[in-house]
Order: sequence, then C-alpha cells, then structure tokens
Amino acid sequence: MRDGIQLALRNIPTVALVTEPFWQQGDLIALSGGMPDIPRVRLPHPVAGSSTAEMAALADRIAPRLVDVLCGTAHGDNEPVAVGSGAS
Repeated sequence: MRDGIQLALRNIPTVALVTEPFWQQGDLIALSGGMPDIPRVRLPHPVAGSSTAEMAALADRIAPRLVDVLCGTAHGDNEPVAVGSGAS
C-alpha cells in the first residue's frame, strides 16, 4: 500500500493489490497516507507460497482488470471515501 501511495502521489497510475485478510488495514493505510481513494483490487489469500502455475493463473485472471483500473475504464474494489464531508 505505501509503495502504491508514493507512486500515486507522483501522478503515476497505480493499483494496490491487497489480499482479503489485509483489506481493512489497507483502508487505514490509504487514509493515513492521504490517498483514501487509491484504487485497490482484492486478491485471494494466501498469495505467498503459491506455485508458479498458480501465480501465472492469478496474473492471467486479474491482469485485464488491472489494466482497466489503471486506464480509468474500471474502478477498484474499494468504496470511495468521503473525507471531511462534514457528515456526522
């Protein structure tokens, strides 16, 4: 998340990849990093320890979506955050 935020702050199109158990932590890091709406795509867990074939299959499955999110023709899995909206 933090690497993605640093890239996004430099106006480099970015999509953060976050596995399910770390999704809420990603929300907090995005908010504290000043990029609450950084696009994120949810990955299955665990990714670590996956075989080469499993990683290739995951990459084949998500790559088109990542390109769409990077190009702005699709949205990440995260909900937009209204920061400082004054809502109570």
